[in-house]
Amino acid sequence: MHTLLVLLGPTGVGKTNLSLRLANRFYAPILSSDSRQFYRELKIGTATPSDEQLQQAQHFFIGTHSILDHYNAGQYELDVIRLLPTLFETTDFVLLVGGSMLYIDAVCKGIDDLPTIDIETRYHVQQLFQQNGLHAIRALLKTLDPNYYTQVDLMNAQRIMHALEICLTTNQPYSSLRTQTTKERPFRILKIGLNLPREELYQRINLRVDEMIALGLEEEAHSLYPFKHLNPLNTVGYKEFFDYFDGLCTYDEAIDKIRQHSRNYAKKQLSWFKRDASIRWFQPSNEEEIISYIQANNIV
Repeated sequence: MHTLLVLLGPTGVGKTNLSLRLANRFYAPILSSDSRQFYRELKIGTATPSDEQLQQAQHFFIGTHSILDHYNAGQYELDVIRLLPTLFETTDFVLLVGGSMLYIDAVCKGIDDLPTIDIETRYHVQQLFQQNGLHAIRALLKTLDPNYYTQVDLMNAQRIMHALEICLTTNQPYSSLRTQTTKERPFRILKIGLNLPREELYQRINLRVDEMIALGLEEEAHSLYPFKHLNPLNTVGYKEFFDYFDGLCTYDEAIDKIRQHSRNYAKKQLSWFKRDASIRWFQPSNEEEIISYIQANNIV
């Protein structure tokens, strides 16, 4: 049976290396579900696989868009669902690999069919945020959709703006249009989660930040500074350097913030994933156990 193997877990846990071995073991192409690796300009700060790693297996959704493009989880869902039948013509397995929670859910569960946002509405909401800040879009959301206001991450400007776009386009609360009904998929889904003891995970995250700095993250961030207002740049590793460039913190403080914010994001990822009882958890080194788990589910 055609099977989507979903390899997920927190940032820095070791998904990329294991995914390459599993891809070769099961002759499976890899679809990235890291929502920042879609952007070709973001390489070092998103730990995009190296050219050598990309040659070890067929990859999709890496460097496919520009930071100037508008791309979201709904579009990603459509793109993946359209692509999978073609991939399944030549293999029984496809690997979905990453840690972007909403994008993984978009493929596995589906996203509600919502209206297309016109350019004027999108521009209006973006201008409200850029000119008046997070407080202004929060206040408008509280007025237009008090129910969703109590649910959304109030620090996530992009999610708040998306809800406002829907409210303004439909003249209805965004929350009233969210059915959250899981869509049926014509393939099997098997979710494999990777995790490590907290101290070991945090140590790996800190080391990865050091590696990014050595590879030239500061220079990459500096080249992207003119685009810091764009949503793809609201990303750990870039926004801290933007604060440093703006004189809001020292260089060492920026590095410390990148480490801290990366650890915070890993904690957020795990909290999200732990709500999904269908995920079977392993440590990254348990490769043989993972293969045995796949085989035991009679999908080989």
